[in-house]
Amino acid sequence: MADPQTGCMQADQLSLTAILDRWCEADAERRPVAAAIEAIANAGVRLATAIAVAPLTTPTEPAPADAAQPAANASGDEQKPMDLYAEDVVLAALTGLDVAAVCSEESDEAVPLTAGGHLVVAIDPVDGSSNLDVNAPIGTIFAILPTLPDADPTASLMQPGRQQLAAGMIIYGPATILVLTVGEGTDVFVLDLQTRYFRAAKRSIQLPVESHEYAINASNARHWGPGIAEYIADLVSGEHGPRERNFNMRWLASLVAEAYRILTRGGIFLYPADRRPGYGDGRIRLLYEANPIAFLVEQAGGAATNGTDEILDLVPTELHQRVPLVFGSRTKVERVRRYLTNPELNQSSSPLFSDRGLFRTRSTK
Repeated sequence: MADPQTGCMQADQLSLTAILDRWCEADAERRPVAAAIEAIANAGVRLATAIAVAPLTTPTEPAPADAAQPAANASGDEQKPMDLYAEDVVLAALTGLDVAAVCSEESDEAVPLTAGGHLVVAIDPVDGSSNLDVNAPIGTIFAILPTLPDADPTASLMQPGRQQLAAGMIIYGPATILVLTVGEGTDVFVLDLQTRYFRAAKRSIQLPVESHEYAINASNARHWGPGIAEYIADLVSGEHGPRERNFNMRWLASLVAEAYRILTRGGIFLYPADRRPGYGDGRIRLLYEANPIAFLVEQAGGAATNGTDEILDLVPTELHQRVPLVFGSRTKVERVRRYLTNPELNQSSSPLFSDRGLFRTRSTK
């Protein structure tokens, strides 16, 4: 951790490299995975610097009304200069490693790298780049998977999230933080600005079970279907409702920042499907957003679903497939599942009443 007087990291905080080296000692075949993780972390160091000065170097003002349509990525979102720069940085960092291909949010198809490589990487180089305009946290999210025998790289990317060898996210905020799992718990690393290395801050974190916080974009409430509307209404009703306690809503509009807060303080995040055109299957990308975050959350003792099914059990059908996403403490995620699958709730037309059956026995969870 950083010394509050000097701002320097204490000497007993191991570097990411040292920890990965120890991890590889048990199995030399882990080395390519470790090399890919380090490459992405190094790309994150470079991006942290670029993002910090982006307002000085990258136009952030809205385009004139008569300007041509801005470029869009494979998911249909507007591409900013930082999105394209970040993808170039990540691809350059992974070039020459044992990585057959990269699925990036910014490219329609998988980008081939090393022929015969034993790994594939799914990545969102800069998640939430629109937040650059308001100096809010943004991040990089990634997943590393093995290639499949006799399969092309695109087919290898179509594996369920449980096949991930490693996953992580880098948050560019007041501190640059890497949250990482290799399937042996979830660890937190902080970028040491003096050495420009990531150093361990917390090992094997556990997501707090209890929290009064939830995260959802409440401006979309009129579009929610049965289940989600009832669940949120019961939270909003607070101590006078069936939950008999008050809750706080948080919404940062930054997936990585929301995920880090929940990993640190507990609670639940919901980005459900809704009735708006294009939102019927949710909006979070499965391969390079939902899967890695679900892996991080599960390894920290939490849960992640599309509302009803475990995210890590879903079989992808498209590179840029979208899904609803609910993650956080396991008891809270399970409660949302019950709201979405309970027939009485699905037929409810008055969500503020508390006699729908779920809370005949009241709970403070």
